[in-house]
Amino acid sequence: MGQTQSPLIHAEERETIALACRVLAHRGLADGILGHISLRMGENRLLVRCRGPLERGLAFTEALDIRLVDLDGNAAAEGELAGGYTIPNELPLHTELLRQRPDINAVVHAHPPQVVAADLAGLSIRPIVGAFDIPGTRLAARGVPVYPRGVLVRNRQLAAEMLHAMGDRPVVLLRGHGLTSAAGSVEQAVLQAISVDTLARLSLQVTSAGGTLKDLPDSDLVELPDLGGLFNIQTAWRHELARMDVNVSG
Repeated sequence: MGQTQSPLIHAEERETIALACRVLAHRGLADGILGHISLRMGENRLLVRCRGPLERGLAFTEALDIRLVDLDGNAAAEGELAGGYTIPNELPLHTELLRQRPDINAVVHAHPPQVVAADLAGLSIRPIVGAFDIPGTRLAARGVPVYPRGVLVRNRQLAAEMLHAMGDRPVVLLRGHGLTSAAGSVEQAVLQAISVDTLARLSLQVTSAGGTLKDLPDSDLVELPDLGGLFNIQTAWRHELARMDVNVSG
């Protein structure tokens, strides 16, 4: 059998990634043309947000901007990088994660200003809230590490450094740069990034008001229930799409 395939294969997954890029922009985590999302598609391929000849930024991402490539950045089907489409400079950030972390399928890289500002101010992402954001609190309680270099993660060596800093955690901050969030699904990876951004924003607000950041007591942490993926991911994701007035019937 030949390898010729239409660029429109995996249409549903492309649309999911495109919507996720727009959610990032709508939430203020990707203001401009920087940032990208990828999704594992088998052993050696991924769908990733690429730049086209009429690039307008993440807020205007369409399914056509999502292209199928292999882990070396080559087109994984005929026509995937035709028409002036180019892979992200930081593709190794995605591909090294997919190579080394079989537990994840989706990677989000974004430049949230509040996250960058909080980290530069010396504020770590901590479980400072409770039921306000239970998934975010649980994520923060287990630690959000920092990759301390403000570089473009454009090769495997730099990506390996980032992974070393990240360890087995789902999110890592990139100093003077942004964050990388990894999860089993695109939706979960984006929601994790939103939670970290929210905690960073609250931390800046508290300290700017003269307050002191205090972690939620362990006695309160153990009382926070796991509301499950149906609520934490599926319902939360419908809300994110509804915020953009996207039809989410069903």
